[in-house]
Amino acid sequence: MKGFVLSIVATAIAFFVIATFLPDKYIDFAGETVALVLAALLVGLVNAVVKPVVKALSFPITMMTLGLFSFVINAAMVLLVALLAQSIDGLKLTIGGWPTDGFSIETIVGAFVVSIALSILTSILGHFVPD
Repeated sequence: MKGFVLSIVATAIAFFVIATFLPDKYIDFAGETVALVLAALLVGLVNAVVKPVVKALSFPITMMTLGLFSFVINAAMVLLVALLAQSIDGLKLTIGGWPTDGFSIETIVGAFVVSIALSILTSILGHFVPD
């Protein structure tokens, strides 16, 4: 339980860094600390429930692409988090304009950039968080 809470804190810190340093065309987050923690909880929930099912179903494609399809899965999970965030009051998170402005090439690029940055930062922060 302690590791889960610390990983949520690490994800919230990573979200803060990403939302601060990446341009608004990739990620636009308008919220306070409570909204940041809610976004981190949402990422944790999606990673715990949805992502394992999607990874299991897409295992043959991932093997054929030598693991590169996992980038697509991570980007899709980021877009799912943005979609689910719209249903939470006070949590305004858009990735490349998605879901408020519709789906475009900026959405795809934004999802890949945010997912790669989130993976890198949570990996770095994960080394400091004991299990």
